[in-house]
Amino acid sequence: MSRRLKVAAAQLGPIRRDEPRSSAVKRMLDLMREAKGYGAQLVVFPELALTSFFPRWYMEDQAEIDRFFESEMPGRDTLPLFEQARELGIGFYMGYAERVVEEGTARRFNASVLVDDRGEIVGRYRKVHLPGHREHEPWRPFQHLEKRYFETGNLGFPVFEAFGGVMGMCICNDRRWPESFRVMGLQSVELVMVGYNTPVHYPPAPEHDHLQCFHNHLVMQAGAYQNGTWVVGVAKAGQEEGCDMIGQSCIIAPTGEIVAQCATLGDELIVADCDLDRCREIQDNIFNFGLHREPQAYGLITETKGVVGKE
Repeated sequence: MSRRLKVAAAQLGPIRRDEPRSSAVKRMLDLMREAKGYGAQLVVFPELALTSFFPRWYMEDQAEIDRFFESEMPGRDTLPLFEQARELGIGFYMGYAERVVEEGTARRFNASVLVDDRGEIVGRYRKVHLPGHREHEPWRPFQHLEKRYFETGNLGFPVFEAFGGVMGMCICNDRRWPESFRVMGLQSVELVMVGYNTPVHYPPAPEHDHLQCFHNHLVMQAGAYQNGTWVVGVAKAGQEEGCDMIGQSCIIAPTGEIVAQCATLGDELIVADCDLDRCREIQDNIFNFGLHREPQAYGLITETKGVVGKE
């Protein structure tokens, strides 16, 4: 008997800088109800789903920066999501800016949670591959200051037994790095959730702007196929505060095939019936790690951060 999990990708359109959490949450609640109407058991929301993508602005006032962070999850503004998940019997993945105090020190991460159909958090992730820069670069039409506002995630790439399978999470730029998927693949992951906020324009290499949508699908399809896992990639899309962001939210099979894709740049829901047992088609054959991997030849991957022989 196959293990089928009906999954919904809940793309969000733009969120204004001054838009209250309650507005974003209401939109997410509407999408959650719509997903339940289609029989979905799990809804995947984007990265930083509760606010505008604030790393595009240079800010020095920590109090202003912290307005975009959640100091508890669930908190007052996000509790309705957990309550509705429990009421409807549906789970969700959500990205957000996390502020925590660990050993007396405030720490800030680009994070996500996985919530089950009882409204309980069953998994946490903190973004590892932070893109962008740390200091103000006035030549850019918009900033990308994730390295300024967030610490590198310290949880690694864990997987979680939930929804009848092995679930994994990553965030935005993580999807571009094959190591993200491979670490989860080595733990027999069966479904990876990826939220993203990806601009159309890439200031350091504008000649790649026309490839942004191609690269978005390329890396997720490769991650799915090379690890025999379902991948659900979900965007915050459209023109947000003058910055155009790609959409293309999609659900990808373990064979690398896109089985559902959003067609707009606004709030939109797509649903797919994900047979988790299809992961075996890949994991037991061409990418049978125990049979075919040769880790003694891969040492350079973890022995160095940069390119060998390059200053």
